[in-house]
Amino acid sequence: MRTSPWPAQSGALLLRDPQPEDADQLVTLRNDPVVNRFMLRTHVDPDAYAAEWASIPDSDTDFSCIAELDGQLAGLGFLDVVDGLGQPGMPEGTQGVIGYMLQPDLAGRGLGTDLAHGLLTAAFDVLRLRRVTASCNADNVASARVLEKTSMRREQHGIEDSWHADLGWVDGYQYAMLDREWAPARTVR
Repeated sequence: MRTSPWPAQSGALLLRDPQPEDADQLVTLRNDPVVNRFMLRTHVDPDAYAAEWASIPDSDTDFSCIAELDGQLAGLGFLDVVDGLGQPGMPEGTQGVIGYMLQPDLAGRGLGTDLAHGLLTAAFDVLRLRRVTASCNADNVASARVLEKTSMRREQHGIEDSWHADLGWVDGYQYAMLDREWAPARTVR
């Protein structure tokens, strides 16, 4: 049975469950060329994307959220509970993957860090996950800085490990954090 970690305040942002009336703004943000510069999938079908977000409240593994600033959509937070590499006997639902995107005009205000911190709080303090990962394009300096400010550890620099629809092969970074690393990192920002 799903228990949502939202609503939750994280710094200046209110993180909340998506609502049907958010659909148009979600699609507009996701298809913004400035936002898509670092997204591997540079365009989404509006109807399919709106349907993906509409299904989140019924999912047992997708805890993605809307980030609001002063009542306005500021960004999106992605939090998926995933299983490991399929080793026999491995506990299920102990790992998570986070991601985020912000309205381009809000860059440089610490809101990305607020959003990532809120996702980690939900993952570790509410969902009780053991390990959380996040990835970003190696050229996305701002996103890498956000993950480092939340005390996530860079575990990998993949050389030409991801296919970008417009740029071809690009390098990527993967970050991670364990639950035991979260307590001391909780207040770092």
